[in-house]
Amino acid sequence: MSLPLEGIKVLDLSRYLPGPFCTQILADFGAEVIKVEDPRGGDLGRTLTPCIEGESARFPTVNRNKKSITLDLKQEAGKEIFRQLVTKADVVVDQFRPGVMKKMGLDYDALKKINRGIIYCAITGYGWTGPMKDAAGHDLNYLNLAGVTGMTGVYKGRPAMSGVQIADIAGGTLYSVIAILLALASREKTGEGQLCDVAMLDCSISLLAYTLGEWAGWGRLPEMGNDVLTGGYACYNVYECKDGKHVSLGAVEDKFWAEFCQKLDRAEYIKPQWNPALQQDIQADIRAIMMTKTRDEWVEFFAHNDICFTPVLTMEEMCNHPQVIAREMILKLPNFKGTGRDIPLTGVPIKMSGTPGEAVLTFPKLGEHTDLILAQAGYSQDEIDVFRKSGII
Repeated sequence: MSLPLEGIKVLDLSRYLPGPFCTQILADFGAEVIKVEDPRGGDLGRTLTPCIEGESARFPTVNRNKKSITLDLKQEAGKEIFRQLVTKADVVVDQFRPGVMKKMGLDYDALKKINRGIIYCAITGYGWTGPMKDAAGHDLNYLNLAGVTGMTGVYKGRPAMSGVQIADIAGGTLYSVIAILLALASREKTGEGQLCDVAMLDCSISLLAYTLGEWAGWGRLPEMGNDVLTGGYACYNVYECKDGKHVSLGAVEDKFWAEFCQKLDRAEYIKPQWNPALQQDIQADIRAIMMTKTRDEWVEFFAHNDICFTPVLTMEEMCNHPQVIAREMILKLPNFKGTGRDIPLTGVPIKMSGTPGEAVLTFPKLGEHTDLILAQAGYSQDEIDVFRKSGII
């Protein structure tokens, strides 16, 4: 069965998480992804701790089904090889700060002259314009400036850090995939590629769509841990149980809240579901009730009630949950490097009936496909040998 992105060639200059995860998604759906890596160690994500036998346990999670070529882009011969690769490529993914590729003469304006159909996706923290375009940053910084961190945490507590990289993944990874697919669709009509300027700050701000509406509707700024979807209401909250574990209740709809209250013999709480003045008292009572059973006892207690009630799981518990298993959302790379340890990997999250993605669990060693890729680009073995002796590859 043909995959939707078969025939699309991607040159991936990115590292760590946002770009590599983006190109892994493209690879899952058939794109040929070539990691273009520095001969002096390659993608820094290869050695990012924690490591198993000298290799990062994180690297395989975002780099399956790719090829790797080593190429020194600081040398003119390396730049010329990259230009040659671009002539037959569809997409370039760049995760450097703005201006880095231009200094090397490999920016979008330069590359489109040799391939007018090239799609150049630049993933940066703050974008290619604005007063912060050259600033360094990480996931936490983008979420801070986007206003996300300031709304995350318990009521009257300090701002909390997310357990996952929201700006990197929702911002850098997913929006880049969308941008590339949009550009490919546009190219089908025009024959022209384009620059995709994806800023993780911009994308993080876009996640606030509903929250901005709440601000306008209430006429006040959202308050950390004290609004409808952040812990201020009893019907949408997390509760500790007798064993120190937690459960979550998402009974926003009236019918779910009513069923929950009736099951707990607290029918008097049904009517004041949205009364802000009573929320602290209602929550206090429910918290006391939840401390009378363990998490799993509460799950069993509400097993036959359709009220949006779920346990808060550890990652290990999540991996073994029947719904996760049924959807094949956790794959395992067994016996990594002969250590007897398995590395869990995310499955393909987009389920398509006609052209489903395929998670091919092969992972490129640094420069593993250099000779093959250069030969396909028209270089002779003698030329490749000279490149290697010169440190170009």
